[in-house]
Amino acid sequence: MDARTNDRGGLGRRNRPRKMPKGRQVEPQALEEVRALLADRPRRRDLLIEHLHLIQDRYGYLSAAHLAALSQEMRLAQTEVYEVATFYAHFDVVKEGETRPPAVTVRVCDSLSCALAGSEHLLHTLPSRLGPDVRVVRAPCMGACDRAPVCAVGHVQLMGATAENVAAAVTQGAHAHPYPTPNDFERYVRDGGYSLLKACLAGARTRDDIIKTVSDAGLRGLGGAGFPTGRKWTLVRAEPAPRLFAVNADEGEPGTFKDRYYLERDPHQFIEGMLIAAWVVEAADVYIYIRDEYPDVRLMLAEEIAKVERAGLAKHARMHLRRGAGAYICGEESAMIESIEGKRGLPRHRPPYVAQVGLFGRPTLEQNVETLYWVRDIVERGAQWFTSHGRRERKGFRSFSVSGRVKKPGVVLAPAGVTARELIEEYCGGMQEGHRFKAYLPGGASGGILPESMADLPLDFGMLEKYGCFVGSHAVVILSDKDDMKAVALNLMRFFEDESCGQCTPCRVGTEKAVKLMETAPWDEALLNELSAAMRDASICGLGQAAPNPLASVLKYFRDDLTRPLVSW
Repeated sequence: MDARTNDRGGLGRRNRPRKMPKGRQVEPQALEEVRALLADRPRRRDLLIEHLHLIQDRYGYLSAAHLAALSQEMRLAQTEVYEVATFYAHFDVVKEGETRPPAVTVRVCDSLSCALAGSEHLLHTLPSRLGPDVRVVRAPCMGACDRAPVCAVGHVQLMGATAENVAAAVTQGAHAHPYPTPNDFERYVRDGGYSLLKACLAGARTRDDIIKTVSDAGLRGLGGAGFPTGRKWTLVRAEPAPRLFAVNADEGEPGTFKDRYYLERDPHQFIEGMLIAAWVVEAADVYIYIRDEYPDVRLMLAEEIAKVERAGLAKHARMHLRRGAGAYICGEESAMIESIEGKRGLPRHRPPYVAQVGLFGRPTLEQNVETLYWVRDIVERGAQWFTSHGRRERKGFRSFSVSGRVKKPGVVLAPAGVTARELIEEYCGGMQEGHRFKAYLPGGASGGILPESMADLPLDFGMLEKYGCFVGSHAVVILSDKDDMKAVALNLMRFFEDESCGQCTPCRVGTEKAVKLMETAPWDEALLNELSAAMRDASICGLGQAAPNPLASVLKYFRDDLTRPLVSW
């Protein structure tokens, strides 16, 4: 039979003229709406996430029609746009035929500090209280653990949330609090701000001198890794130009909120330190990646950065604000770079390292907000000023995000080497009434859990690893005799399960299976230990490698809790 005919004698399907082009068609109205939103903005690939935010902010969700129109406007495959839009938790993608989400969404933080403060009760009571026209969903840490529990009504966070004030915010409309006026650019300049940057740009300071001072002070990356800052600057400078700079303001570790505190308290000290670091490594462009959970901080930074640019202080480095979209994994440096490039936040295999092949394939300096915040003080006051502080032979300051069962949670600036017991008694007003100190997380969700009997260990880099823990970003969550350590570990593992990017099987499947095993009593210790070993050995990045730490801590230090029924909050 002729290949062009079928068994009925007709023409083969291959040669029939196609009535419609292949794939989803672009609706003219949707295309017009997307073009109006984008206006004269560039259609570059790296701006995909920014453009998705424009659509989400305007319409409250991402429709299939708008995604198709955006893909055409940006000359991207629809699959590329779709896979990015569905990767991030803050994008509501509505497929064809699906019902659009309600106009108002209330996100309730269910991470550990908020769970301790009653967020589970809110999750159970708010749906009936608010009615069917309001969507209530779980959300990971919002970076306000000292004011738990926290809800986000739309894009506005409500601290110390109750069913009553959440309902009032939904009815009356939630409004963001303006940032404090002492952050003003003119005030900062009057107080001597940007003098150091001006001296650098004028040649009164040398790059080698700045690096030496920072190195002598022992300044380290304060986002969690603790890599020596001066050494990192030297490594990046040794790479061929052009070099780039990516700033990590995406603190998503449950229990961590210190970067937010410093940005709200004195953004220009951070901006000056950032511009000095850009000058040192000769980075022509600086990309500031900030959490979508901090909308007021992002808008404030945009205003203050514009003032700095108008004053002519940033001629050596163009500054770009990039908005996250709800993905803890983007706190990992290479995942953050992928996100800045407009892609899914999937960690890269290394080597090559970010300092060699980073943003847009160029050598890239990556730094945390607090690290840059200290640059000006250290250089102006000298390394000895910084190293003169410390306890137990540790040197410098450390900013601890303290939350949980203490009377006065918040950001604590304390000498390096301070202990958890000292944080509670000297800085946080002691334990809450009716609570007895039982345990603590020294480094957020991934840093493990230690018992009260080990509360006199110095909290600093390299001091807790032999106990199966680490300080990381110095997020300290205090637990009491009212807390079940199995429930604590399960809460943390659920967080890792939800936030796994899914790229590697050990993390994607391992966290899911660990949650199921931990929900069942009694725990199968042999199987949990085998699963933990596989996750540590084979996961691509630190999320999967560190996810078993809280579980291992419970098995090691809290044997009594294993024999009791699981008690949640």
